[in-house]
Order: sequence, then C-alpha cells, then structure tokens
Amino acid sequence: MFTCVLILLTLTQGNRAKDVITPYSDASFATETKSLKISCNYTGSVDSLHWYRQYAGSPPQFLILDYYGATTHANPPVSGISISHRKEENSVDLIISSAAVSDSALYYCALQPTCKNLLGKTEKVV
Repeated sequence: MFTCVLILLTLTQGNRAKDVITPYSDASFATETKSLKISCNYTGSVDSLHWYRQYAGSPPQFLILDYYGATTHANPPVSGISISHRKEENSVDLIISSAAVSDSALYYCALQPTCKNLLGKTEKVV
C-alpha cells in the first residue's frame, strides 16, 4: 500500500488587513484510497473561500469555491474534491474523497478568486 504526501499549505490575505486565512498545518499525509480533509481558519467577514492546487513547475489550478454557501467547481470539475465551510468555526475544509499519489501537491486556501494574492508557499515537500 502506498502512502502519499499530500498538501503543503500556505496562507493568503483578503482585501482588508483584518481578513486573513491560515492553514491548520503545514503538511498532511494520507494512505492511498483514504479520505483526507485539509483545513484553514480565517478571520473577518468572508464571502467566498477558494481552494487551489499547484504541482511542481506548474501554475496554481482552481479547484473549488464556496460563495455564500453555493459551491462552484472547476470547469471541468476535479473528481473526488469537495468543500465544507464551517462558518460557526471560521473554518473551511477541502475534502479529497480517495487520496492518490497524483494528489501530492501544494494546496492553497484563499479568500479571493485570484492566485495573485498568494503571500508565500512552502517549497519543501516532506
């Protein structure tokens, strides 16, 4: 059975200085075919929460967003990806239903629909 290294998270900042989103952890690991949840906390008033994935040497790829409770998937949708916005906890989760080695990447949680606002990323894959 393979173990895949999944998810090195970073943070992004919203329009206002008080709107900040941060990952729960820098890295997550999953055994292949198992479900995985990656989470971020945020502060401030948030309308939309986005998830992006970036493979080494490639630009970030939009995956999914929650906008006022409505979910929008990438076009075409990425199989096995869903989002859970827990407003009472100021948290947003990306759920990968059946992890695969091909899911090993850098994942971003963001407050805005752009990758231009990415503040930093971790280059080292654990």
